[in-house]
Amino acid sequence: MPVSGTEVALPLGEQEAVERFLDAPGEDSFRELFRATAPRVARYFRTRGCDRELAEDLTQEVMLTVFSQIGRLRKKELFRPWLFKIAKNALLQHFRRSGREVATVDLDPGRHESGGVPADSLAGSRFQEWMAWLEPDERRIMTLRYVEELEYHEIAELLEIPIGTAQWKVFHSKRKLAARFGEGTA
Repeated sequence: MPVSGTEVALPLGEQEAVERFLDAPGEDSFRELFRATAPRVARYFRTRGCDRELAEDLTQEVMLTVFSQIGRLRKKELFRPWLFKIAKNALLQHFRRSGREVATVDLDPGRHESGGVPADSLAGSRFQEWMAWLEPDERRIMTLRYVEELEYHEIAELLEIPIGTAQWKVFHSKRKLAARFGEGTA
């Protein structure tokens, strides 16, 4: 079917959008990339205590960085870890600019910046109940795996740990949760 200038293209899936942008970075491919990945980036910020407006602002900042720095990405298959490293850095920079001590910032999900109040709808889920039983590093890796839906090699790249360590930490955390909440949990 011929495409007229007035028809709106359907958004591409995330992987297709990433591949298209990596193959031919430009305004059109970036627009599709933004549509496909910005909600995930915003969720990253929301699960770390940012209100909706701040999450949207930081997402815009991250996506602008992606657009301007795409030439620095060495391996295309590591796009998502690279994206989340940029997001992590943007969040840390935000805290520095706002005068908060980075060492005291809880980068774990589900905690509001002021006083540990849950940040969004994830807080009411069983996931938050389970995460409360894990150590901060375990919560972080489980969030990357099951909320951000990163693959093990992406987690390893993002956290700068061996892939086997990433796999072991997820396995260990799942066993810990299964022992606490029952076999059907993990």
